[in-house]
Amino acid sequence: MDKVDRKARVQAYKLAFPEMGIYAVRNLQSGRQLIGMSTNLPGSLNRHRTELRFGSHRNPALMSDWKAMGESRFAFEVLEQLKEQADPGFNYRAELERRLEAWQQRMPSGSDASYL
Repeated sequence: MDKVDRKARVQAYKLAFPEMGIYAVRNLQSGRQLIGMSTNLPGSLNRHRTELRFGSHRNPALMSDWKAMGESRFAFEVLEQLKEQADPGFNYRAELERRLEAWQQRMPSGSDASYL
């Protein structure tokens, strides 16, 4: 790859619409889930995975299950991804919050199916 081609690819990457949406860290054995939103889905899922692997996750119930059951009993999933909107003033954060609320209503905090 020559210098011009590389520069064009780097520029295209920088201008690409980021992956944003709703994600879940799901316990495959119990079905219990931690649902969240992110403007950087790959980064958020990677952060959860890394915190769990290092034993420093901020959700004690999830951390406890991870330690007891092991990594193979968990899935890191994108539940819903936002698409880029034509309107330059579109509020992606507000849309993410609206969609997160809809997902959380399906699995309310404090229920047996939620880590929140």
